[in-house]
Amino acid sequence: MEKATYKSSGVDLDIYAESMSRLPKLVAKTFSPRVMRLDGGFAGLFRLNGLLKDGGPERKYEDPVLVSCTDGVGTKIKIACQTNRHSTVGIDLVAMSVNDAICCGAEPLFFLDYVATPKDDPDQLEELVSGIAKACEEVGCALIGGETAILSGMYNPGEYDLAGFCVGVAERSKIIDGKAIQDGDVLIGVASSGCHSNGYSLIRRVVFDIAGLQPDEFVPELNQTVADALLTPTRLYVKPALALFEKFGANDGIRGVAHITGGGLVENLSRVLPEGVAPEITPNSWDVPPVFGWLQKLGSIDDAEMERVFNMGLGLVLVVKPEIADDVQATLAEMNLQNWKVGKIVKK
Repeated sequence: MEKATYKSSGVDLDIYAESMSRLPKLVAKTFSPRVMRLDGGFAGLFRLNGLLKDGGPERKYEDPVLVSCTDGVGTKIKIACQTNRHSTVGIDLVAMSVNDAICCGAEPLFFLDYVATPKDDPDQLEELVSGIAKACEEVGCALIGGETAILSGMYNPGEYDLAGFCVGVAERSKIIDGKAIQDGDVLIGVASSGCHSNGYSLIRRVVFDIAGLQPDEFVPELNQTVADALLTPTRLYVKPALALFEKFGANDGIRGVAHITGGGLVENLSRVLPEGVAPEITPNSWDVPPVFGWLQKLGSIDDAEMERVFNMGLGLVLVVKPEIADDVQATLAEMNLQNWKVGKIVKK
């Protein structure tokens, strides 16, 4: 009679140990002086007050409010698995949460990831976590923990799923809740890097099922391959947003922030508006990236469907008081972020 082992059930603890041994060097790059080391512990520790990683002014919160966000990457992962390119979806994972956190004026503090896979693959896991760590390092958010779950039989070979969890903090008096938004405020749209991480069930249906394209096919109108276009990572808006809050004031100058994800521009912007006002979008006021026109043509997608599913070139929208709109735009331009006045707030 065969003796059952964990390995014969699909989980090799020796390979798992190898995978785990590759991660500490990636994670350590994201640490700031506020991370309290607890190597081998069961949790990650982080102090609210303390020095920043880049040597900036010490954080000292008087009435801190914790802000939490969680998200995944969605079926964009299917394309990463199809092409065996895994580093960019790690960036997407971080971006989807930290870009949400800044919408209420929060500074992202730390991040945790959850990777679920049918079989341990040290190379794949290292590539995934390298993208997560890269994004965390870029936005100043410490990667202080995570979980790798080997779920034999749950996924097809080579596939996996990702989830991420961000915790941030904001001074209570500086939380952006949209209550300061009023008639006449200006909407400033900040450019996305492409499709970000939304609408990929429709994208895969159009590109692979309807058009029959392959990931390595070159697309002349995009001047890149299908895979390059569809795996472009989500833009990270944390540092620009925090700089704007510092310069113009949360609520005083920057009165609302919307992360444009699934649901499109109008739906996401409406989430941050108080009762009695509505967004008035100026048609054709920003440059729509070619990838959206390409997708629409491939799938004969209606305009309304495109606008409901995709960000259409705007990853973040700021609601600002009119007097500072030009200065906000100039500051964004100095940070190499393309931006446009895309409308205004009006009374309902």
